[in-house]
Amino acid sequence: MRRNRSRYSALSLIREGLTGQTGWTAAWASPEPKPTYEAIIVGGGGHGLATAYYLAKNHGISNVAILEKGWIGGGNTGRNTTAVRSNYFYPESVALYEFSLQLYERLSKELNYNIMLSQRGGLNVAHSEMDMEIAARLVNAMQINGIDAELFDRRQVLKVVPLLNTGPNARYPVFGGVWQGRAGICRHDAVAWGYARAASHLGVDIIQNCEVLDFIIEGGACRGVSTSRGEIRSDRVAMAVAGHSSMLSAKAGFSLPIQSYSLQAMVSEPVKPVLDTALLSIGTGTYANQSDKGEIVFGGGLDRIPSYAQRGNPPAHDHTISGLIEMFPAFGQLKILRQWAGIVDVTPDSSPIIGPSPIPGLYLDCGWGTGGFKAIPAGGWLLAHLMATGSHHEISKPFDLDRFTTGRLIDEAAGSGIAH
Repeated sequence: MRRNRSRYSALSLIREGLTGQTGWTAAWASPEPKPTYEAIIVGGGGHGLATAYYLAKNHGISNVAILEKGWIGGGNTGRNTTAVRSNYFYPESVALYEFSLQLYERLSKELNYNIMLSQRGGLNVAHSEMDMEIAARLVNAMQINGIDAELFDRRQVLKVVPLLNTGPNARYPVFGGVWQGRAGICRHDAVAWGYARAASHLGVDIIQNCEVLDFIIEGGACRGVSTSRGEIRSDRVAMAVAGHSSMLSAKAGFSLPIQSYSLQAMVSEPVKPVLDTALLSIGTGTYANQSDKGEIVFGGGLDRIPSYAQRGNPPAHDHTISGLIEMFPAFGQLKILRQWAGIVDVTPDSSPIIGPSPIPGLYLDCGWGTGGFKAIPAGGWLLAHLMATGSHHEISKPFDLDRFTTGRLIDEAAGSGIAH
């Protein structure tokens, strides 16, 4: 009986594939835009979808439009290495990313959608006595801030990742590292789809292929947006567009302290399970994990040439691949299946901006640098709170735009173990 159901399911998949998937119900609605909404979210990535969901769920505001220039999850949400963790240094950052990790831990159940969260642990590998001093400082800060963290010695690191290069000529010998057991990875498109389906079921309009061309400013305040599909009005508009934040803010008439860069990553051919953690090398700047399909997913630091290109370049490839092979000589024969780049927006202190913009009625969620994916649930929750109540949540208050005038910066340039 169970075998018959499986066979029927397989036949259904084949039939739907051959007939244009006409028999499946859409996961979320794709309505035409209405002329007015209670709130508009510009950007259909993880942060925008989460904001709309929490506006409806937490605050009862469901007359919301998500405006996406392309397709849902087609930007940075689909162009990252899927790490989730909270091993940051400053209390403000720890509060933000730990809140996000806690939300991730119950997100599959809340959305009734498997985001494939795998808390396999996160390990930052130290390669010198100086690295170990920095690692000890980070572990102390995390423990003081109530975050799970352990300082591993060389033996403990190699027990978790035995394939690491321990040869006599290793350029980056293993000294120890920082371990966060609750860190891990989850499926990026599942996060986007789960939020999209849940938001749509609560009444949110998800409008794809709708580019915002300009902001409607009346009486000094934002009253809506002009789009490729017409004018859409609301007294509450939010921007959650990652690497394009500075471009949209210019349309609204103000500038942001943000620079956009390409963050590149690659995926190898699948192999048997060999890497059961999310690993980052402090020395090489390369980070890697193994997907459920067996692919080695890896990336490196920012390409420090300002760019909006969603593609890689040979110098960055060489640096990242050489870092991976230095850590894992056994990976030298693997074939690269594909590579990509996400556009990340970096602030002077490498911390995000969450708060009102200089234009009343227009709100900001930007400047996440390399930390945007891991912060999706918290970013959405906090921006929704701000839009619904008109005031900051205590977690988002330190990340207001005004810190660049008051000087109360949160310098997390090494929050990933490498320079953002």
